[in-house]
Amino acid sequence: MSQQGYVATSYSQPQPGIGGYPTAYGPTSTQPFYGHYSGTVQQFSAAPGPLKPAPPSGPLSTAGSQSSGPPPLIQSNIHNGHSSPENTAQRFQGPVAVNGPGTSYPPYGQPPYPSPASSAPTQQLTNQMGSLHLSGYAPGTAQNHHMPPSAVPQAPFPTSPTQHLPPPSLSTGAQRPPPPAAVPTAMSALPTSPSLVMQGGHPGYSPQSAGFPQQLPGQPPIAGYHPPQQNALSGPQLAYPGSLPGSSQQMSAQQKRLDPDSIPSPIHVIEDDRSRRAGQVYPTNIRGQVPPLVTTDCVIQDQGNASPRLIRCTSYCFPSTSDMAKQARIPLAAVIKPFAVIPPNETPLYLVNHGEDGPVRCNRCKAYMCPYMQFIEGGRKYQCGFCNCINEVPQFYFQHLDHIGRRLDYYERPELSLGSYEFAATLDYCKNNKLPNPPAFIFMIDVSFTNIKNGLVKLICDELKTLLEKLPRGEQTEGENSGIRVGFVTYNKVLHFYNVKSNLAQPQMMVVSDVGEMFVPLLDGFLVNFQDSRSVINNLLDQIPEMFADTSESETVFAPVIQAGMEALKAAECAGKLFIFHSSFPTAEAPGKLKNRDDRKLVNTDKEKTLFLPQSGIYETLAKECVANSCCVDLFLFPNQYIDVATVGLVSLHTGGTLYKYSNFQIHSDGEHFLSDLRRDVQKRIGFDSIMRVRTSTGFRATDFFGAIYMNNTTDIEMAAVDCDKALTVEFKHDDKLNEDSGALIQCALLYTTVCGQRRIRIINTGLNCSTQLSDLFKSCETDALINFFAKSAYKAILSQPLKTVRDILISQTAHILACYRKHCASPSAASQLILPDSMKVLPVYMNCLLKSFVLVGSTELSTDERAYQRQMVMSMDVSDSQSFFYPQLLPIHNMDTNSETVPSAVRCSEERLADTGIFLLENGLNLFLWLGMNSPPELIQGIFNVPSFTHVNTDATLLPELDNPYAKKLKSILDGIRCQRPRSLKLMIVKQKEKSEMIFRQSLMEDKGLYGGASYMDFLCCVHKEIRQLLS
Repeated sequence: MSQQGYVATSYSQPQPGIGGYPTAYGPTSTQPFYGHYSGTVQQFSAAPGPLKPAPPSGPLSTAGSQSSGPPPLIQSNIHNGHSSPENTAQRFQGPVAVNGPGTSYPPYGQPPYPSPASSAPTQQLTNQMGSLHLSGYAPGTAQNHHMPPSAVPQAPFPTSPTQHLPPPSLSTGAQRPPPPAAVPTAMSALPTSPSLVMQGGHPGYSPQSAGFPQQLPGQPPIAGYHPPQQNALSGPQLAYPGSLPGSSQQMSAQQKRLDPDSIPSPIHVIEDDRSRRAGQVYPTNIRGQVPPLVTTDCVIQDQGNASPRLIRCTSYCFPSTSDMAKQARIPLAAVIKPFAVIPPNETPLYLVNHGEDGPVRCNRCKAYMCPYMQFIEGGRKYQCGFCNCINEVPQFYFQHLDHIGRRLDYYERPELSLGSYEFAATLDYCKNNKLPNPPAFIFMIDVSFTNIKNGLVKLICDELKTLLEKLPRGEQTEGENSGIRVGFVTYNKVLHFYNVKSNLAQPQMMVVSDVGEMFVPLLDGFLVNFQDSRSVINNLLDQIPEMFADTSESETVFAPVIQAGMEALKAAECAGKLFIFHSSFPTAEAPGKLKNRDDRKLVNTDKEKTLFLPQSGIYETLAKECVANSCCVDLFLFPNQYIDVATVGLVSLHTGGTLYKYSNFQIHSDGEHFLSDLRRDVQKRIGFDSIMRVRTSTGFRATDFFGAIYMNNTTDIEMAAVDCDKALTVEFKHDDKLNEDSGALIQCALLYTTVCGQRRIRIINTGLNCSTQLSDLFKSCETDALINFFAKSAYKAILSQPLKTVRDILISQTAHILACYRKHCASPSAASQLILPDSMKVLPVYMNCLLKSFVLVGSTELSTDERAYQRQMVMSMDVSDSQSFFYPQLLPIHNMDTNSETVPSAVRCSEERLADTGIFLLENGLNLFLWLGMNSPPELIQGIFNVPSFTHVNTDATLLPELDNPYAKKLKSILDGIRCQRPRSLKLMIVKQKEKSEMIFRQSLMEDKGLYGGASYMDFLCCVHKEIRQLLS
C-alpha cells in the first residue's frame, strides 16, 4: 500500500568541507552490520514511474498534491503514524484489570476511523534554484471517524495560483496553521538548499483516503510542479576529527538561509504527546499499542500486558518474515527495566504464592503461567501461548471455565489477568536447595594520602553514621530493622579488616599485607547487624579518619580489594554489594597493577578501540567470579588524573553495579553531590543473585543482550544484583514466519533474592502485533527506544571495530531505514524530497546526537576516562535516561511563572534559541547548567543569587542560596523535580555568556555543530538524504 509520511525535499550539499564528513559515508555492501541483520546491504531501486518533481513554491506542496487555502487545525497527530484497513486494532482477548476495567482508552496507533472534518496538515519548506520559499500547509480531504478509509471520496482538491508565505514556526507534533494573511516572502539560499515537507502523521491517513491527487506512473507532472534538478546531492562533509577542514563561513551562511523551525523538532513531538496523553489513564489491554512517550506523565493501568515502565519496544508491530525485517533494517528489540519504580498512584506488583507446588509452567518451553495461556477441555488442560504445547493443569490449580471459556477465578489470579507480577520461589530455585541468607553491604574505603588530605575519608565516615540507619527493608518489614549485615575495610597498599562484633568495647583491626594471596582474616564479627553493633561501628567510623591522619602512603591496590570483598561474601554464604571509594591509580605491586596507557595518539586509528578495553585479563576473571558469588560492585571514583576507567570499571559493569566519577573532587563543591549519590545508592530498591531469561513465542528469539550484565551462555542473563535504575536491551531475530493472528509474545522471567532473603520470580509479559505490511511496522516504532538500542549496540561494537566504521554503519543504517520507507510505504514523490515516517521524524536528530557523543566523536581533546565512563553509564540506561542524555532538556528560566506549578516549555537545543536577556537551564542526565545571558533581568539575578547584578554572580558555586522569594522557590522546585527523575545526583554548574566555562555548556547544544567534531542537525540531514538518494538510484 502507499502511505505518506514526513517529507523533506532535497537537502542539498553545503560546499565541500562544511562540517567535515568524509566523502563516503556508509560501509561497503560486504560490511556486516553490528547488532542488526548482517545480510548483504540492500540496494534500492527507484519506485516505478517518474518521480514527481519538487514544487518551486506555494501554500501547498505534497508528494502527490497541490492545492491552496489554509487547512483546518487538527490536533490528533498520533505519534506512531497512520492506520490502515490492513492493520485494524487487534484487541487483546484476555484480562481486564483486576482492580476494575478503568478508563476506556483507544489503542495508541489503532485509533477510530478518521473524521471527514479533519485533514492531514502538511508543511513544507520549498526551495528551487536560487531562492528558498516557505510554503504553507496542505488542506486534505476529510475522513469520517465512522467510515472506513476506503469509503472516503477520492476527489482531489483543485489547484490554485502559487502564494508565498512567510516562514512559519513549524511544529512536528500537532500542526498549527499559518497566519491568515499570506505575505509574499522569498529567502535567498544556496543553489540547492534543502526544502522540507511535513505529510501525514495522522491516524487513518493514507494517500488514497486523504483526497490528494496521486502521481501515477506514466502520468504528467501535477500542475505547479517543476522537474527536479538533475545534479545529484553531493553531500555535506560532516565534521569529525581527521576529516578535511571545513568552511565555517559557508556553513553559517547556509544555516542562516534555512529556517530551523521547518525541520522536525523533538520538543514539538514531546509537547504534542503530552498535550494529548498527559494525565490520562493508559490501559494495557490491547496488544501492540504504542504507549505514551517516556516524557509524558500518565497513569499506567496493567490489564494484561506489562507496563511500559517495565518494558518498551523499538516497534510494537513486528514484521512477519525475516525478509521483511532485513528489508526494513529496523532493529527489533525491547528495553527491559525489571525493577522500575512504580508511582504511588499505580498498583504495585502482586506476589503469587503457590506454596510448595511452586509456579505453574509449560512442560516444554518452561514459560510461566500468564494471560497468554488458553484453557481448554473444561479447564483440565491449557495450551501454551509461546510454544503451543498442550499441558495438564495441576490438580491444585484446577478451576472450571465460564461460558466464554475463561476460568471462574480469572479476576482473583494476577498471573491470569495482569502483565506483570511475582511468584514466590520454592527451594528448587535456590542454590543447593537451601533458602538464601539476607545479603550484606561491605564499605571499602581508600585511605591513601590524597583521600585523607582532601577530607573525603572523614566525609564518608560521618555520612555512614546516619546512612546505616536507613538500610533497605523489605516491603513486609517496613517497621522492622533491616536484615542487611554490614562490614568495613580500609586500604592503601595493604588491607585492614575490622571486627565490630556487638560485645566488643572497641573495634579490632586485622591487617592483610600479602595482597597476592588474598584471604579474609576473620569471619565472626566482620559482617554484623548494624542495630546490634551500632556503638562499635560508630566508634570505628570516628576512629578511621584519626587513625590514618598522618599517613603518607600514596600507592594503592585495587583488584585485591574486590577479591577480598567477594571472598568475605562467599565465606558468609550470602549475596551482597561492595561500596568501594577509590581515588588513586593502582600502581602498588599486586595483582591488577596497571600502567598508564592514556595515549591520545591512538584516537582515530584502528587501535582506538583498545582504549575502551581492559588492559588486564585479571579484571575479566574477577568479574566472572563476582557474578558466580553474587557479589555486586558499586564503584565511587575520585580521580585527579587518568585512572583507566575502562579497566577498573569493568567489574562494576558486569556485576550489575553502578560507577560514579567525581573528577578533581573538592568537598565544598562536590561533597553534597557525592553524598546525594551515596544516599540514593544505599537505599534504592535492589535484588541480588539475579538470573533472567527472555522467552518468546514461536517464530523469533532473543539473540543479543546489552547492559550491566554477564552472559555465561547464550540464554541466561546473569547479574550479581539488579536495581531500580538498571535496564537491559534485548534484540530479537526471526527463525520462522510470525503469525498475524497470534502476534509476537515476550515473557521476561527474573529470579532474584530480596533484601530480606526471599527468593522470587518477577514476570514481565507483553504482546506485539505482526504484519505483512511494512507500513504497519514503521508506524508502530518508538524512536526513543530505537536510539537506546542503537547507542548500546554501537558502544558494544567499538570494542571490536574502529570508531569510523561504527559511525559509518549508524549513518548507513539510518539511510537504509528511511530509504525502505520511501520505496515501500510512501507515495511516489520528487527525488529531491526527504520523506520521514511520522513515528521516526526525529530519528535523524537523535542519531546525530549519538554520533556526536563523547564516546563516538573521537577527539584528542576529550578525556579517555570520561569517554569510557559515559560508555559504561549508557550501557545500563533505560529509555528515559538515554533520551535526556542524547537530547538534553533546555528550559528558559526567565519565562517561568512564579504563580504556577508548571515548568517553562523546553526549547530546541541550539544556540539560536539562547538570548543574552535570558536565563536557561540545561539538563542532560549528568549535569545541570544554569546559563546566564549578559543582559539577564536584574530582578531575576537578584531573586536567584541575592547579588545586585550579572557581574557579581559567582560561577564557582554549585549550590544556589536558600532564599525566600518567588523566583528562588520556583527555580528550586524545578531543580528538585528534575533531580528526582534521574538515577544520579545532578551537579549544578553556573555558566556566564562569553566566558570560558561556556564551552562545555555549548557542547550540549546538540542541534549545532559539535565543538569536538560532529555535524549540525541540518548538515546531518543533508548527509542522510544523499545516502538515501544513492540507495534509491
